[in-house]
Amino acid sequence: MLRLMAMTVVLLATGAAASAADDPYPSRISYAIYRGGQQVGRHIVTFENKGPIRLVTAACEIEVRSLGVIAYRYLHRSREEWNGEQLQALRATTDDNGKQFTVSVERRGGVLVVERTAPASMPTAAMADQAYRGPDVSRQSLPANLLPTSGWNTVARVRVTPAGQETVRMPSGSVPATRYRYTGDLRMEQWFDDRGRWVKGTFTAFDGSTIEYILQE
Repeated sequence: MLRLMAMTVVLLATGAAASAADDPYPSRISYAIYRGGQQVGRHIVTFENKGPIRLVTAACEIEVRSLGVIAYRYLHRSREEWNGEQLQALRATTDDNGKQFTVSVERRGGVLVVERTAPASMPTAAMADQAYRGPDVSRQSLPANLLPTSGWNTVARVRVTPAGQETVRMPSGSVPATRYRYTGDLRMEQWFDDRGRWVKGTFTAFDGSTIEYILQE
């Protein structure tokens, strides 16, 4: 099994979903997912404000074919609730090539309580849903419930280092973006443009292939 999303663009940042006033995204954004240069899927995120609560939903679908036959399929759905910079609740379901997993997170008295069917070592794309938040993730720790390597009761350490300005090509044209390198418990790279949008992300899957996310406009 390829498990392309295993280290998913999981990434990433645990900062709160941006407020409506400073949000660089529309109500819906879409990313094309590439493996070895070929598109294999799509990741769609929607945003909705309900009073002080920011609702974020995500849907990810990946399909890899070999000789015309589906060799791997990955489906993921999640729903997050944010109040300012605090995650209030998260519900995610994942079908990893036929294996079903769920993760549920709820804030109770200042503590995030996690319930899951997946073992602690099984990463879930719920982590990937954090990617679109900006590079304010330069904070050096991420909630353990969103990282695969830390277990579910500790804080994982991630170092985020700016790696200079580059040009990212998207369907609508090229944009200048700052590259950030993630090391420590999470290894990957992502690019944010001058508007603070996550426009590109790359990481290496367990099978050694390169996975790339590109913002579609």
